[in-house]
Amino acid sequence: MIHSGSRGLGHQVATDALVEMEAAMARDGIITNDRQLACARIDSKEGQNYLQAMACAANYAWVNRSSMTFLARQAFAKMFNSTPDDLDMAVVYDVSHNIAKVEEHMVDGKLVKLLVHRKGSTRAFPPHHPLIPVDYQLTGQPVLIGGTMGTCSYVLTGTEKGFEETFGSTCHGAGRARSRNSSRHKLDYQQVLDSLKAKGIAIRVASPKLVMEEAPQSYKDVTAVVDTCHEAGISKKTVKLRPIAVVKG
Repeated sequence: MIHSGSRGLGHQVATDALVEMEAAMARDGIITNDRQLACARIDSKEGQNYLQAMACAANYAWVNRSSMTFLARQAFAKMFNSTPDDLDMAVVYDVSHNIAKVEEHMVDGKLVKLLVHRKGSTRAFPPHHPLIPVDYQLTGQPVLIGGTMGTCSYVLTGTEKGFEETFGSTCHGAGRARSRNSSRHKLDYQQVLDSLKAKGIAIRVASPKLVMEEAPQSYKDVTAVVDTCHEAGISKKTVKLRPIAVVKG
């Protein structure tokens, strides 16, 4: 499982948009109860600026994942003296999260076109939906839930109930229990490494601070989060993945 975002670019897009949209809200008389909900009319200059910048960040994230996929294939091919094709290293599914998409949904009994912005969530369309690939028409859209490097990850599938109740959305991870700064200052580097080693998990990191930032203790219990989504019926558990090697960069 390969997980990457737009990193600093996405953060900068959000920061710039907050400033622009706050001014637009004052101009257009839009009121929200939280600054993080700053918004603008879709067809306004601010709205279009945001959508263009968001698309740029999403494309950058996609290129990140594509590049890492290529490098992972090359590494396995070199190690096993084979080819990525012979090793059956094909992409099963690639999906973006924290992104806005134009979709059609039922609202008050009417089919309407909406801009659905999923933050902290990802798209989870049900079986037979026209926007998911042919290979997944019978199962529903795959939902990739990245857990922590010391626990597990999951693959879920979208459901009809989720489409009706959440505009076809579900969680995209466990979410942090500690901030990155708190993790760096309160977790012990060697203890995290020893804990992973005891579970038979090998790790390679670009920077020691990433070990604490991405430690299992830094995140909520991914199994509890996934179980909640499954029991609520907004997505369905399909596959559980156990880590044996982790690369953090």
